[in-house]
Amino acid sequence: MKKIKLIFTILAISLLVTSCDNDGGDSKLDLEVGAVPDINKIDDTDSFINLLALNDGATIDLGFTIKVGQGEISSLNVIGFYVKGNGDVYRAVLASNLTTFPATFNLSQNDLFEAFAELNSASDFEIGDKLIVTADMLLKDGKVVNILNTDGSTNYGQDIANSKKYTVSQTFNVSCPSELEGTYSVLSSGSSTDTGPTPDENPITNHLYTVTITAKGGGDYTMSDGFGGLYLLWYDIYGIDGDSAGSFSDVCNVISGTFSEPFGTAVTVTGSVNPDGTLTIEWVNGYGDTGVGTYTKN
Repeated sequence: MKKIKLIFTILAISLLVTSCDNDGGDSKLDLEVGAVPDINKIDDTDSFINLLALNDGATIDLGFTIKVGQGEISSLNVIGFYVKGNGDVYRAVLASNLTTFPATFNLSQNDLFEAFAELNSASDFEIGDKLIVTADMLLKDGKVVNILNTDGSTNYGQDIANSKKYTVSQTFNVSCPSELEGTYSVLSSGSSTDTGPTPDENPITNHLYTVTITAKGGGDYTMSDGFGGLYLLWYDIYGIDGDSAGSFSDVCNVISGTFSEPFGTAVTVTGSVNPDGTLTIEWVNGYGDTGVGTYTKN
């Protein structure tokens, strides 16, 4: 039963918290590294790489500021990672030896062409690609702190990842304009693998619920409830007493994403933005529960 599994999950997490300080390995940076950057996108600039604008020959404007989030440094290099949808990773130095902060950057496609030998024209940008901006920091003792490894993987622990004081990288997805924010009436159908829900609720068809979708920028969204109300319908018997938040990304009308559900498994989301403006969002969790919702904006 999910209730029992949830108890064991909480117990396991508690044990990990008390026994693990390096968040995944001795190579991971933690708050003792001495310095981390703080990088933030600039309002009123592009929060993603607009594929339609690129193909139309318009100039893109990827604006961000960078400063020292924590610690004392001698200098800082701004580093860009261009990650292709197929997994290829290209690394470039976008600016060197910065000593005055905050520093402001506005990158156009020409700046990216100059920085990355692999990018030469608009056709080199594809759906699923992304640009990650971060920093390498030179400490006063001569040590270099790399926020990301050369393959683009993170080189820091959860203490840094979860900090509310700074953001050590920013991601610009290659996507299309997306305006899905709003309140939706959702008709959800689904099936639970759990024995707890009553037979008249499982499987269920056209369960009506209200979901609010909030934009995070660049085609990324959060949902007030990622299950169209089905978790509350099925699993109130296990203590679910309200919405279970979810998230997804919209890349040129294709919806995808993953998020964690209350019982500890990963939820995979797929779907589409339909020609009539409705959304179709399907999900499956680690237990094999499935659901699909039709979202109609109010």
